[in-house]
Amino acid sequence: MANSLHWTAEAESLLKEIPFFVRPAARKKIEKFAREKDISEITAPVYREAKQQFGRKK
Repeated sequence: MANSLHWTAEAESLLKEIPFFVRPAARKKIEKFAREKDISEITAPVYREAKQQFGRKK
């Protein structure tokens, strides 16, 4: 399982679009999503897939 995750510059810039006060929680959720799928690099598509999944849970 991927323990250390790498964020691409594009994914980092997408994360910065999230308000700063919820950003740490969003980062944790996205990283948890990636780990569950055994993904070691957070790319823009991974970010979008994770964000889309969280949107369905509401």
